[in-house]
Amino acid sequence: MVHLIGYIALLLNTFSMTMKNVFYLRVLSLIANLIYIIYGILLSVPPMIIGCAMAIIIHSYRIYKLQKEKNAVITD
Repeated sequence: MVHLIGYIALLLNTFSMTMKNVFYLRVLSLIANLIYIIYGILLSVPPMIIGCAMAIIIHSYRIYKLQKEKNAVITD
């Protein structure tokens, strides 16, 4: 049952790579990494937890920048 969580994260991450829209790619990857963290905690795998936490920070920052750029274009 625990591995089902890992497979869900894997499917989401793989599906995110098919996205043409960078925003949706980042959001799906962020969600996949959150699920990977849960999976890593359940399996007690610190490298997975740390790597996915770093990916979440990067995706969050990039999503913020994309939203900021989108809002700047709308207000100009």
